[in-house]
Amino acid sequence: MPRAIRGVLIECEPAIKSILVHIDSTELRNDAIIEDLDDTRLIVKELMVKELQKRLNLKLKETYRPEQPLEDDSD
Repeated sequence: MPRAIRGVLIECEPAIKSILVHIDSTELRNDAIIEDLDDTRLIVKELMVKELQKRLNLKLKETYRPEQPLEDDSD
């Protein structure tokens, strides 16, 4: 008998999708992504969306570097 899994379509930039795929394969043991559709879209288990969002935000905070203002040398 076929089983159905509730999924959510996620559309994002290719760089973010790459991070999500990495999180799923390394941290979640391939338990979140149901189908990798193309460069910008994934289908994710409905129950895993919030967990993926949380882990994505942590990864982005780790790599985020605020822009430094350029020093003014016009004196």
